[in-house]
Amino acid sequence: MKSYSFSNIIKFIIPSLLGLFLFLYPLPTKDGFTIPIAFLAGILEGAIDNYLSLIMMIVILLTAIFTISAKFGGKSSFKRFPFLHQLFYTTWFWTITRFLAAVFAVMVYFQIGPEFVYNEDTGGMLLDSLLHTLFVTFLFAGLFLPFLTNFGLLEFFGGIMRNIMRPLFRLPGRASVDSLASWVGDATIGVLLTNKQYEEGYYTKREAAIISTTFSVVSITFTLVILQQVGLEHMFLPFYLTILIAGGIAAFIMPRIPPLSGMANTYIDGKERTDDEKIPESENAVTFGFKNALRRAEKETSFRTFFVDGGKNILDMWFGVTPVVMAFGTIAVIIAEYTPLFQWLGMPFVPILELMQIPFAHEASETLLIGFADMFLPAILITGVEAEITRFIIAALSVTQLIFMSEVGGLILGTKIPVSFRHLAIIFLIRTAITLPIITVIAHILF
Repeated sequence: MKSYSFSNIIKFIIPSLLGLFLFLYPLPTKDGFTIPIAFLAGILEGAIDNYLSLIMMIVILLTAIFTISAKFGGKSSFKRFPFLHQLFYTTWFWTITRFLAAVFAVMVYFQIGPEFVYNEDTGGMLLDSLLHTLFVTFLFAGLFLPFLTNFGLLEFFGGIMRNIMRPLFRLPGRASVDSLASWVGDATIGVLLTNKQYEEGYYTKREAAIISTTFSVVSITFTLVILQQVGLEHMFLPFYLTILIAGGIAAFIMPRIPPLSGMANTYIDGKERTDDEKIPESENAVTFGFKNALRRAEKETSFRTFFVDGGKNILDMWFGVTPVVMAFGTIAVIIAEYTPLFQWLGMPFVPILELMQIPFAHEASETLLIGFADMFLPAILITGVEAEITRFIIAALSVTQLIFMSEVGGLILGTKIPVSFRHLAIIFLIRTAITLPIITVIAHILF
């Protein structure tokens, strides 16, 4: 059979193994474990760190200029370049968002305007730190993403993992790669891969929303940073096992309740979901996945296509996502740092925390919802609390809450994944309600 030719087998195996290595291999470093993509990004970030704030300001400024030009140019703008038209011709809401991001970026870079905008804890944290990481991560992840998507790896795992992912998480088997990339590697990579698969018609709206809001956890390395902040780095193993247990239970529940369960199970083009991973009676999971993988690999006939797809991924993330992170992230962190809003919102939780026998319940309540702005803020605020069990609970909760607007939330809003700000807020609250009791029970056992 043509699809079993030696050249197609090699075309599937070698790029797929390279993709698995780049995105999933746990690479030991002096700071812990990371993945090769993040390692390469870290090297580049260190080399050009002094220029990255300027680069990101220019990227965000150009995005705003091109978007406003496209908006006033109408549907005919960039008509000779369909990719650019899709990238810059958008709704008024996103046009204003990109304009606001450009204003923030200029204010932060030149340190003009109100100090609360460009402060190192607000806009400065976004432009001078987080966006540095996103710039280099998007560069390498976007460039090498076709190793995962274009040569049959997802089709292979689709057949093998279907009978696990579908009953547990109501997801296709291919989603196992996205999920693992997030858990082992980095949330931004998982969101990028999920968005790409959604745009290409492999995930429905509901499936893309489930993956991006359920599995996009911060990297293992960053969980260690959180533990160091709260002075519990010696408890890394029980801490991460707690995150796995609480996050796994949340991943099982979330797809079965609103708002995720109520999202349309249709593809980006409006068509109903089809079970293209259903295994014929004459096949087993491995042979079925292998055959689908070879069919996909056969379609790749040009290195040019590989680099064009990678380049589009990079531009899509740089121009489409980073302005959203800058705009929403800055606003969210300003609210968290300069208003008592999150403290007020946390007050009703004090009796609940006391009922759970969590020491320093009042201090803990102030951190419960502030993680929606930035997931590192709860760890900072709880550092001074004497009770180790309270610091453990809040640190673990900040990771399992998963949605925070300074990165993952902003990233999701900047993609084509059909999740709104309202959805993110509701999902954040539900995840808090699910994971807090689980983490608390485990913490009481440990302490």
